[in-house]
Amino acid sequence: MAVKRLSFEEAMGRLEAIVEQLERGECGLDQSLKLFEEGAKLAGQCEELLNKAEQRVTMLLADDREAPFEGDD
Repeated sequence: MAVKRLSFEEAMGRLEAIVEQLERGECGLDQSLKLFEEGAKLAGQCEELLNKAEQRVTMLLADDREAPFEGDD
């Protein structure tokens, strides 16, 4: 199943639903494998989104440190 690009919150919500479904143990092997594959893709997407957010925060913090403070003359 192809995983469309979701927001971080949407992807985490779907990932949590997949984990709950797998933990119940009510799916057959084929369905469990499909869910696992979807979950792995979602986990990768979440990691990618978190890495991008971390890079952005790092960049913003670096910009703040380089900017002169007002009143520093």
